[in-house]
Amino acid sequence: MEKAVEIFALVSGVIYVILEIRQKNFMWVLGILTSLASMWMFYSNGAYASFLLNVYYLVTAFVGLWQWRRDKAVVDEGIHIRRMNVKAAVAGLISACLLTFALSWGMDHMHACGILKENPMSLLDASVAILSAVATWWLVKAYLQQWWLWIIANGLSVALCASQGMWWMAILYILY
Repeated sequence: MEKAVEIFALVSGVIYVILEIRQKNFMWVLGILTSLASMWMFYSNGAYASFLLNVYYLVTAFVGLWQWRRDKAVVDEGIHIRRMNVKAAVAGLISACLLTFALSWGMDHMHACGILKENPMSLLDASVAILSAVATWWLVKAYLQQWWLWIIANGLSVALCASQGMWWMAILYILY
């Protein structure tokens, strides 16, 4: 069952990206399905930050669907792209750094207290989760610069998934 869920996440995730590139609102529906499958995979493999990231993806998929449908009436030709200002970029990057270390520390602390099982990749897991969360927020806001964060986060995701033996998920992030 686990491999089937992982393959489903791969297929729905690839279609999601194709729809994102083409600026289709239906991408958000696939985002919901991909998030649910990914939540299952990451939780069952102890990648708790990535699990929580997919909970966040689930919520932002609903927000993104609403936002993009609302913007479609305003945006010419259905294109959902904006340029980010320097203040938003700096705030996002500083927040990403601080939150990455806080999340990693929190997961390590919860392991020490016996709340979570050990995650030897907690800093990598936290980095993926936080960079992806910021990139997703930038996607919802339709900032073009989101792609830079996705490239970094997806590269780190390949390493995380490979370290956990989740090869289909690693392929998904390679394709991303």
